[in-house]
Amino acid sequence: MALRVIGLVIPSGATAFKAVNVAQKAGVHTSSVRSLRYGWLAYALGERTTPRLKQNSKIITLDGNLSSGKGALAQKLADKLGMLYMPEPDTFYLDKMTGEKEPLPVDFNGMCSLEKFYADPKAADGNGYRLQMWMYTMRLLQYADALEHLLTTGQGVILERSPFSDTVFLEAMFKEGYIRKECVQHYNEIKGISICEFLPPHLVVYVDLPAEDVQKKLKQSGKSYLQNVPLTYLKSIEDSYKKSFLPKISETSEVLAYDATQAQDVERVVEDIDYLKFEKGPWLEQDDVTYHHMRMLVEDKQKVATLTHIPKFLPEITIGAHDYDEKYYAYKSLPGKKYAPGYNADVGDKYIWLK
Repeated sequence: MALRVIGLVIPSGATAFKAVNVAQKAGVHTSSVRSLRYGWLAYALGERTTPRLKQNSKIITLDGNLSSGKGALAQKLADKLGMLYMPEPDTFYLDKMTGEKEPLPVDFNGMCSLEKFYADPKAADGNGYRLQMWMYTMRLLQYADALEHLLTTGQGVILERSPFSDTVFLEAMFKEGYIRKECVQHYNEIKGISICEFLPPHLVVYVDLPAEDVQKKLKQSGKSYLQNVPLTYLKSIEDSYKKSFLPKISETSEVLAYDATQAQDVERVVEDIDYLKFEKGPWLEQDDVTYHHMRMLVEDKQKVATLTHIPKFLPEITIGAHDYDEKYYAYKSLPGKKYAPGYNADVGDKYIWLK
């Protein structure tokens, strides 16, 4: 049985997005499963997206190598432009979506580890590619959250990286011999049938920091697993950005590039963004009908996650049926997981019989 990276329970619609910051309390007819969702009826009754879109109703991604300073710039830009800042997702992003008080075990989060990857990038158990595939799925879910927020509220969103730029890590891993050619083929097939469902960022801001400087910053960080990241791997990421990703994304998105020093001048970056005309890309072709279909997709996180599933055997991401059942029932035995949200007496849900 192929490992289904999102094989358990994901909250859908606005509930999923709000769960990152807001913990809902169940009550009479007020559980998360009773939350109203945007749908065809709302559209038929006249709800439209275009009236709420303003000048800064944009999706902006900050890209760059590890520790390049993109996170700090993203936060400052969001504050200056009145946009929502969404930090880069980690392997436990799904737990934030489901509102977990503490991260669940890795068995329920892709069965992979970032720390293990940097300690042993060629691990024989396939951790490297499981991590890559899981992170692509997390980026896809976060990007769906960003689109849902933009189309629902009109507020623009700034993210660190995106599923569009995720490929730079795949290319670097393959170049360094961390993953097999079959993994690259699988990834490209998955990305080919999933990324086409989403509109690209309006703008990509690239922060350029030479790989040698990146390595120095990593060695000075407090994270022990980042102390020995190979320079060749960091160079491969840098090369993939400059030779592959940036030329490709510039066909559909605006691109601004700064070195690490220039990126500290937030006022300059804001001024450069203001001068952009945003005259290319598929966003120009959208109308209320296409926005409606996009909203229907991005609010259904289970459907978004299913885009990354294909019936293909690959040892790195394949587990047996018995192992899958064991993990599934282990998950269901956790507090509040046996039934749908709002229907679990073991975590204090009340008035279940009235729902």
